[in-house]
Amino acid sequence: MRLPESLSSLKRLHTVCMIDPASSAHTYVQLADLLEARIRSGEMAGKIRAEKDIADEYGVAYGTVRRTMALLRERGLVESIQGRGTFVVPQERWPR
Repeated sequence: MRLPESLSSLKRLHTVCMIDPASSAHTYVQLADLLEARIRSGEMAGKIRAEKDIADEYGVAYGTVRRTMALLRERGLVESIQGRGTFVVPQERWPR
């Protein structure tokens, strides 16, 4: 279901505010931290949406999301399976 344009814009504005362009932390690190929090809270589980969709939601470049996913793989929170997508790793396999 697609949100009406005004609600979609409002949602995007809300999520974009969570990325602080004035921060000394790189955007991909900020986004990785936000997604990690969503993963650890259980809000994100199973298959992760397309990187393009995440880029649109957070108002960042596609390349930023690719770097974010690489960082989340390094952190042991997601795994990518060629031809299938990127998935949240089961909680019992998360690093401490």
